[in-house]
Amino acid sequence: MARTTGSDGGKTRSAIDAAAKRLIARVGYEAMSMRQLADEVGVQSAAFYHYYPNKQQLLFSIMHEHMVRLLDAWGYESRKVQEPLERLSAFIRFHIYYHVERRDDVHIGNMELRSLTPENRAVIVGLRARYENGLREILDDGLDARQFVIDDIALMTRAIIAMTTGVNVWFRADDRLTVAEVAEKYVQMGLRLVGAKKIETATTGGRNVSVRSKIRSF
Repeated sequence: MARTTGSDGGKTRSAIDAAAKRLIARVGYEAMSMRQLADEVGVQSAAFYHYYPNKQQLLFSIMHEHMVRLLDAWGYESRKVQEPLERLSAFIRFHIYYHVERRDDVHIGNMELRSLTPENRAVIVGLRARYENGLREILDDGLDARQFVIDDIALMTRAIIAMTTGVNVWFRADDRLTVAEVAEKYVQMGLRLVGAKKIETATTGGRNVSVRSKIRSF
């Protein structure tokens, strides 16, 4: 019996996307074959083309969706804070939490940008620039408010992005520090980098309450 449009198409596409992320993260985009992907999902190779016209479009879709979700999630979180010090702290926490939970997306985004066509790469680079500009605006505002001491905003933006993204390379769930503890230490490092005063962690009843705020699932 023919599949009713929408009956399981969404599930199949989600399965293709999830399998593609695993394979690309493991073997790389160029090495991943459509037959290998189909076998991973458990469908015929021809089924792939019902959802994506080619392999390049699959990669672009994965990377584009990651960036859109990232921008939406940060937009939601950023509305909760106002002052530059609080916004920078929130950005660092958010970036670490969000990326640690999406390691395959981050790995693909960093390693496979080179595999995109020039047109697709320009779109992803534009979205990445929007996200980085969100941090740059925080640093600009902190500098204008004389809360930060920065002599090169562009370099500082890239330094904080690189520093916080680097957590993905080494962090493991069974490490001596939890992701929340790592995030708080990185907040303090980030504040020192921009010449800000240290924000003391608020406590209630002896318990640390400066922990991860719930990031809405997008």
